[in-house]
Formats: sequence, C-alpha cells, structure tokens
Amino acid sequence: MALGPDFIIIGGMKCATSTLHEQLALQPGFWMSEPKEPNFFSNDEIFAQGMDWYVSLFDGAEPGDLRGESSTHYSKLPTYPETVNRLLNAFPEVKLIYVLRHPIDRLVSQYVHEWSQLVIQNTEINAALETFPELIAYSRYAYQLAPYFERLPRERILPVFFERLLKYPQPELERVCAFLNYNGAPQWREELDAQNISSQRLRKSAWRDALVETPGLKQLRQALIPKSFRTWVRSLWTMKEKPRLSPASLAKLETIFDPDLAILGNWLGIELNCQNFKAQVTNQVLTWK
Repeated sequence: MALGPDFIIIGGMKCATSTLHEQLALQPGFWMSEPKEPNFFSNDEIFAQGMDWYVSLFDGAEPGDLRGESSTHYSKLPTYPETVNRLLNAFPEVKLIYVLRHPIDRLVSQYVHEWSQLVIQNTEINAALETFPELIAYSRYAYQLAPYFERLPRERILPVFFERLLKYPQPELERVCAFLNYNGAPQWREELDAQNISSQRLRKSAWRDALVETPGLKQLRQALIPKSFRTWVRSLWTMKEKPRLSPASLAKLETIFDPDLAILGNWLGIELNCQNFKAQVTNQVLTWK
C-alpha cells in the first residue's frame, strides 16, 4: 500500500523552505517529494488529481525512510481556505514544520519574487501593500498557524526561524531531525547553494530563457556578442535596487504585525514584536509553551 508523508514543511513563503527541503533530501533515510511543492491540499486543480496521484510522489521511498514534502501554499490564508481541513483529514498524524522570518523582510522578499514572476508589474512596493494584501497576510504567522493549532497538539508543529537557521544551520538541522525522530547523524551541506535567492531580482522571460538554455547558443552569444552588450540586455530584466518601504509604510506594518507577533510570542513564552524579533529568535531555541 502506498504511503503518504510523515511530515510536511508548510511554509512560510520566502523563509528558506527550499533550502531546508534540499538539505533534508541529501540526508540518508529521507525521501523528499519531487516536485518540492506539490501544493496538493491547497490548489483545487491539483487536489482534483486525487489522492492516488499525491501518494505516488512517495513511491520511491525505501521502507523506513522519512517521507516529506514542502508546500508554502499550505500557510497562505486567506488565499487557500480549504488547505487545513484537506490536509489533516487525509493525514491526521502528520508532523508539520513552519519556517518563520522577520515579517517585514519576508514581505519584501515576496514582493521581489512576485515582481520577477510578473504577478506584480508596474506597482512599487508601498502601493502594492494596498493592491496585493497577501503580502501582509502571509507574514501574519499566528493567523496562519491558528487553524492548525485548532486541530493538532502544538508539539506536532515545529517552529524554525530563518534568522537562526542562517546563523546556526547545523544545530537547527539536528533539531529538525530530532523532531522527526531521525536515527541518523544529519550533516548540513555548506556547498549547497541557497535556493530561491531573491537578491538576483531577475524577471522571468520565456523567450529569453529559451535562448539562454538552447544548446550551442551560449557559446555563439559569447563569441559574437560583446559582454558589455550582454550585460546591458540582462539589466533590462533585473530589478535595479532593493525595494524600499517608506517610514509611513513601515509604521503601518508594525501596527499590523505587532499584535500578531504578540500572540505568537505568547505561544512561545516570550515577548515578540517587529523591533525585537531578530534578536529574540536568533539567540535562543524557541518552542511552544
């Protein structure tokens, strides 16, 4: 009989979930889904493919392997309201990992991602806060976690903080593996490049990518087209500088995020707000109280 996941990384978006997924995939005794983000329980058109399709993503696992997937859509309320019920009705014993990041940093990174994917095209970041409310919603971590806490004991959801993961990757990987009852000795692979690096800020283009990826064209371009011209062409698709939030926008975001962080902090047994977030989550291991 096909088996589903033992654990799922449910988000958050732009919080190093791809990096954690790839690090786990490299550990012996893990089977991580391909695609990384099946988005089965969130997206109606994918859910319609049926449970047999979903569990087939784990068919290659050996007996005893820890099976996992990573779909950031699973913590994207209100965009995907059916996710929690679908997921927990199907796998009520599954363990969940939720990766969190300073909410404003996460928001800016998502804005860059949406710009690169042509979702946001001609709207600068301060105006986008009004026209793309999901930028704010996906950073409200207590709001995203609350429906899971209504159905699961908190010890089945592991909070992992982006900032601490960057500073202490090996201990954090060990903590994740201990949560999953992994019997091996995990090793963080430093040579693995971080996934989904938003700092490149390169907008997608189907015809450009086809030219770049077609065999033989790279050598032809390098031979016939001066590097200065190639660099200029690339700049046409590149965000010139990191988006900057105005003081008014920053103040507004803090009034939204601080109450949400206060709830999250209460669950963790600490005081938490936008101002102290990075120090609080980096300098200590946090678990639910």
